[in-house]
Amino acid sequence: MTATSSTAGARSKPRSREPAPRTGAKRTLIGKITQIPSYLRLMAGLVTDPRVPTLDKVLLGVAIAYVVSPIDLIPDFIPFLGQVDDVFVLVLAVRRLITNAGMRVVRDHWDGAVEDLHPTALQEVIVAAAFFLPRGIRRRLRKIAR
Repeated sequence: MTATSSTAGARSKPRSREPAPRTGAKRTLIGKITQIPSYLRLMAGLVTDPRVPTLDKVLLGVAIAYVVSPIDLIPDFIPFLGQVDDVFVLVLAVRRLITNAGMRVVRDHWDGAVEDLHPTALQEVIVAAAFFLPRGIRRRLRKIAR
């Protein structure tokens, strides 16, 4: 066997096709982007719920205004990325509400799968969204959701 034939044999090995981190993050986010209406209904219900603290209602109003406003840190007319920042804000707000108002209160208004509200699922979305957002925008959005 010559050096050339062994090199050619090495090139012909099939490469494993593991999904790139970006592909997995995009898949995660696309599922959540389609749930934006469910998140908005959840938040609208929580704004009127007497069990939700007033400060959280104000923050919910800010999150809802951010999502429905055409003027964002990443404008909504930019395909995919325009919705990533919206999902990031929504999930941060939901996570805060679960902590402050309780899972039972949040579930009372949620029309999606309960598993979508699990802390691990919410963290997965935050990490996926953060993958696509520039660091400065992530910082600003986290301040909005606090």
